[in-house]
Amino acid sequence: MTFHREGTATLTVVLVLAGAICFAAYSWLPAWAFYALALGCLVMVGLIVNFFRMPSRTIGSQRLEDVLCPSDGKVVVIEKVQETEWFKDERIQVSIFMSPLNVHAQWSPMAGRVLAARHHPGKYLVAWHPKSSTENERTTHVIEGKHGTVLFRQIAGAVARRICWYLKEGDQLTHGDEVGFIKFGSRIDVFLPLDSEICVEMNQDVVGRETMLARLKSS
Repeated sequence: MTFHREGTATLTVVLVLAGAICFAAYSWLPAWAFYALALGCLVMVGLIVNFFRMPSRTIGSQRLEDVLCPSDGKVVVIEKVQETEWFKDERIQVSIFMSPLNVHAQWSPMAGRVLAARHHPGKYLVAWHPKSSTENERTTHVIEGKHGTVLFRQIAGAVARRICWYLKEGDQLTHGDEVGFIKFGSRIDVFLPLDSEICVEMNQDVVGRETMLARLKSS
C-alpha cells in the first residue's frame, strides 16, 4: 500500500491547515477544546490518506480477450446503448460508480493500442445522473486490442472536480497499467462489443485491476 502522487498537494495543504488549527487551539482555547479539534484534524488527515491510498494488486487476467474492471466501485448499469462519440453504433455499456471510500485510481482494462485519449470539459451533475455520461467533465479513451476495441470514460461527479489521465494516442498498454485518477466521487463507463460475455452483475462490488468485467469473442 502506497500513497498516490495525485494526493501529495492535497495532503500537504491539509497537514498545514491541521497544524495551524491545533497550534491556535493549544495557545488560546481550553484543553478540552484543543483535544476535540486535534481529534477532528486527525480524522480529516486519515480520510485524505485513505482516499489517496494506492494498493498493491495482482492482475486478474492477462489473456488478450479478457477485459478487467478499470476501477473499484459498484456496477450500476449494464445495458445496450447507442454510443455516439466514437463507434456511433450499439454497444453494451457497463458503468461503475465509485464512492469516496473506494480507491480512485484507474487501470487499463485490456492490452492494446490507444486510438483516442480525449478530455471534455463539462458540468458536475451527480455521477449517477443519466446525463452525466455525456454532459459532465469526462475523458474518452479507446483501446484497440487483438480481439476487439473497447471505450471507457472517466466521469467527474458533483464533488469530483479534477480528472487526471496519463494516456496519449498511440500508447501501447498491457492489462492493469495505471491510466488515471479521479479526485473524490465519480464514475466509469465502459463500452463493449455486443457479442462480449459480461462477467459482472448489477450491484456487484468490483475491484479495479482484479475483477473480470467481460470477455471479448475470440477472433
